[in-house]
Amino acid sequence: MMSAPVLDGWFTLDERPHLLGNRCRACGTYYFPKLTTGFCRNPDCDGEAFEDTPLSRTGTLWSFTNAVYQPPAPYVASEPFQPFGIGAVELEKEKMIVLGQLATGTELSSLKAGTPMELVLEPLDDGKLTWKWKVAR
Repeated sequence: MMSAPVLDGWFTLDERPHLLGNRCRACGTYYFPKLTTGFCRNPDCDGEAFEDTPLSRTGTLWSFTNAVYQPPAPYVASEPFQPFGIGAVELEKEKMIVLGQLATGTELSSLKAGTPMELVLEPLDDGKLTWKWKVAR
C-alpha cells in the first residue's frame, strides 16, 4: 500500500515522480507551487490564464545546506532528531530553483554546486511521502 503524500497535488506518485506546477499561457513563466488565481508575476506580462504541467524531474544543484536543528511543528521528527540536508535545484527545462530535502544517505561533503540531481519520493518520519533530491546516476 502506497503512503499518502504530505501535500496533495504537489507531485505525482509515479515510479519516476514529477513536481506539479503550472505555466502562464501568455508568456510561458513556470510556477511551483501552482498559482491558483490571480495574475502572472512576470512584470512584463499581464496574463491571467495558467495551464497545469509536470515539471522537470532532473536539474542541477544550485546550493545546499544542512538542517541540524529540529524544525518546529507541524514538522514531525523522530527522536532523537536526525539532521538532514536541503538542496536548491535548478530544474532542467524550466530554469527555476526548487528547494527540497536531500534523499536519505546523501553526504553533504560529497556535493558541489553543479551536481546533476533527480527527484525521488521518500517517506517523512510520519510515513507521508514527500519529494526529495538525490544525486543523479
